[in-house]
Amino acid sequence: MSRKRKKKKISVIFLFILFFILIGGFILMIMNNNKKKTVENKANIKEEEVTKEMEKAPDNSSSYDSLPDGEYVTSKGFILKKENGISYVDGNMIVNKTYSLPKTFVPINPYNGDSTSPWCINCIDKDVMEAFKIMQSDAKSLGLNIYISSGYRGYDRQVTLYNNYVDRDGVEAADRYSARAGHSEHQSGLCFDLNSIDDSFTNTNEGKWVNNNAHLYGFIIRFPKGLEDETGYQYESWHLRYVGKELATKLYNDGNWLSLEGYYGLSSVY
Repeated sequence: MSRKRKKKKISVIFLFILFFILIGGFILMIMNNNKKKTVENKANIKEEEVTKEMEKAPDNSSSYDSLPDGEYVTSKGFILKKENGISYVDGNMIVNKTYSLPKTFVPINPYNGDSTSPWCINCIDKDVMEAFKIMQSDAKSLGLNIYISSGYRGYDRQVTLYNNYVDRDGVEAADRYSARAGHSEHQSGLCFDLNSIDDSFTNTNEGKWVNNNAHLYGFIIRFPKGLEDETGYQYESWHLRYVGKELATKLYNDGNWLSLEGYYGLSSVY
C-alpha cells in the first residue's frame, strides 16, 4: 500500500472516531438535561403539594394538623375553640369586635343579683368579684378608694348605650370606645369599669396603683395604651378583665402591658 493511501485511511479512521466521540457527547448532554428536568419537575410537584396543603389550612393558622370542627390554631399557635356560639382560648372567653356572644348569654356564675337585669354591678362572675374584693381591700389599706362603676351589662342595654354614642359622635368615633351589642365584654360578666370611667382616672393615685398591681389579683388592663390597632379600642385604664394571675402576669409584661389579642394572635375587627 502506498504511503498516500495509508495516510488517507488513517484520516478516515480518525474522522470516524471523532464523529462517534461527538455523537456520544451529544447523547450524554441530552441524558443530563432530561435528568435535570426530572429533578426540577419533582421539585415543582412537591412545591405544588405544599402550596395546596397551605391553602387547606384555616385562616390565621400556623398548623396544618386537622382539628375538630369549631377549632383552629391562631397565628401565635394557640387553639381557639367555639362552643355554643362562644369563643375560648386556653379556657379564657374571648369577646371583642371579631368574636361575639349570643344575644341570650348571661353570666353563668353571678356573684349576686338577677343576671337578667340589663345593668347589674353585682351580677359579674363570682370568682371575678371575689378577686376584686381582695384587691379593693388591699388598696384601701393604702388609703386608696377603688370601686366598680359598671359591671354586667346585658345585650339590650348595650344596644341602647351604643346607639346613643353613635347619635352623639357618629359610628367611627363610637366604635373606638363603645362595643356594639353582642361584642361587649360587659355582657360576659368577666370585666368591669372602675371609678370615674374616663381618662382622668389614669393619673390618679388609684389609677396608677391599679395599672401596676391589677395582675397580682388576676386582672388585666384590657385595652392597653398604644395597642388600639390590636384591641380595636382606645386606651382605657379603668376597664379591667379577669383572666387569672398566671396570664395576667404575662400580659403585665413588667409594666409594658400586652393585649389579649396580641398575645393570643387574634383579630378584633367588625
